[in-house]
Amino acid sequence: MKNQINVLGYTGNNSQFVVKTLNANLRFNQNEKYPELEGPNPYEYILAGFAGCINALGQEVAAEQGIALRSLQIEITGSMETHEAGTRKPRPGFKNIEITLKPAATAPLEALQAWMKEVQFRSPVYDTLVNNTPVNLSLYKEYTYNYN
Repeated sequence: MKNQINVLGYTGNNSQFVVKTLNANLRFNQNEKYPELEGPNPYEYILAGFAGCINALGQEVAAEQGIALRSLQIEITGSMETHEAGTRKPRPGFKNIEITLKPAATAPLEALQAWMKEVQFRSPVYDTLVNNTPVNLSLYKEYTYNYN
C-alpha cells in the first residue's frame, strides 16, 4: 500500500522555522526573540520520529503476538559529526544510532526478541535510515509566502 505524506515548512518574521503537518505545527530551533516558541532541533525530531514509529509498531506487533505490554520505554542516541564550511569530510549526519527498548511485559526473552525483530523489520523509519532513499531537491528562485 502506498501512502503519501506531505508537510510544509516556512520561516516567518520571527525567524522561527515551523513545519505544518496534517495534525500539528512543529517548531524547530531556538528563538531568542520569542523564547516561548523554542522547539527541538531537526536532528532531535528525526530521533523522536524514530521513537514514535517504534512505539506505534511495538504496540501493534505486541498485540498481534499476544504480548501484554504494560509500558514501553525507548532510548535513542544518535552520534553525529558536522563538517566545516568548504570541506566535504567527514560526511555530515548521524554516524550511528543506538536504540534501547525497555518493554514492561511478562513475556519470555525469546518472545521479546522475536517482537523486537518484527518491529525492526516493519519500521518504515528504520528502513529509510538504513537504506538509500532517493531524494529529489528542487529550487524555486521567485517565491513569497503570505505570513498573515
